[in-house]
Amino acid sequence: MEDFIAIATLNDFIFCPYSIYLHSVYADTDDGLYKATPQVRGTIAHMGVDSKKGSSHRGDIMSLSVYSESLHVYGKIDVYRAEKKQLIERKYSLKTIFRGQLYQLWAQYFCMTEMGFPVEELCFYEISANKMIPVNLPTENDRVELERFLTLFRNYSPLNDTKMTNPNKCAHCIYCNLCDKTDSDNVYS
Repeated sequence: MEDFIAIATLNDFIFCPYSIYLHSVYADTDDGLYKATPQVRGTIAHMGVDSKKGSSHRGDIMSLSVYSESLHVYGKIDVYRAEKKQLIERKYSLKTIFRGQLYQLWAQYFCMTEMGFPVEELCFYEISANKMIPVNLPTENDRVELERFLTLFRNYSPLNDTKMTNPNKCAHCIYCNLCDKTDSDNVYS
């Protein structure tokens, strides 16, 4: 499974491919070194699901490990509501749904369907607003888009990363203070 991509990294890769490299460099360190308020909130938001106590609905499956042989991705879903055939991705706050977040949900969908779970509805659940946000099921064109993105991800090399940094993104990157591509500090310092 060494060429499998973690679904959780898809949105981060769009934000900054180099951050995936930095995450792997700092993965075995104290995450207090780099985690900022949004990541701490996200971790807390997932605690209920990870401990399988995030839902009181009977028949809900939480924190299920999933993978797709065809896409070469793996991860965990937040909630699968079997009676509704509904796949739910929980986010603490969701002012904007970013493409990478859609990629994560699509990848989970393809994993679930490949593993034999029928999925007829996709939703984000915004914890801070206690609100479900429905999302269309991915089309065949969406799958092709996701596959192209995964190819870009697999072919990325930090050694070939010559793009200039984006000061606005860097200011919101949890690795900003540890990054060798920028001299700015992040807004969480």
